[in-house]
Amino acid sequence: MTQSVAYWAVVPAAGVGKRMQADRPKQYLPLLAKTVIEQTLARLLSVPEFKAVVVSIADTDPYWPDLEIAQHPKVKTAPGGKERADSVLSGLHLIREQAQDDDWVLVHDAARPCITASDVTKLIQTLAEDPVGGILALASHDTLKSVHAGVITGSVKREEIWRALTPQMFRYGRLKTALEQAEGNPAITDEASAIELLGFQPKIVAGRADNIKITSPEDLALAQFYREQQSHD
Repeated sequence: MTQSVAYWAVVPAAGVGKRMQADRPKQYLPLLAKTVIEQTLARLLSVPEFKAVVVSIADTDPYWPDLEIAQHPKVKTAPGGKERADSVLSGLHLIREQAQDDDWVLVHDAARPCITASDVTKLIQTLAEDPVGGILALASHDTLKSVHAGVITGSVKREEIWRALTPQMFRYGRLKTALEQAEGNPAITDEASAIELLGFQPKIVAGRADNIKITSPEDLALAQFYREQQSHD
């Protein structure tokens, strides 16, 4: 691993999570005596490579300032944006005086509290010398169909389909450029898609199936189950 290169984590956390139908954003829902975002950040902070973890928070967020983890010496707070890409770019701008273009940035969803330190370390070690970077992803084991107007139009080769997870790891300078150039583009649903628009091909690193994203009420119970099982790993 290249020791002169710094590693940064960026966590976009300005969303409201409407699908959860809760009285607060999903990152502040309780999970095993803490909030979802506290569980997520604790996992990231357990990875010693990170110089800092930047969390992008909405200006009107009343919950974040009250969390003890917000005062952690490695945690930095950036203004959140309207879209995910805006929040990530805000996080990158916050560290621009400290980060070098060749530094690595790992972007992780606030609502993925089951990420393991071992998977983050695997991503870092696999891509440390890669010229582009890449993402954690999960191979599809289901039979997949292409559909139009509710009718199956064909089958998709599942060996060519992977589910994108996070963290997603790219060089600071390139990621910043990619997000700036793609601003407002609805096709940018993650960092890899922005890098792809620059003409690069990110790598895939196989991740764990329990690295789920909480998007609906039943996901919270599943995340609790996975966290409890991980404590026995």
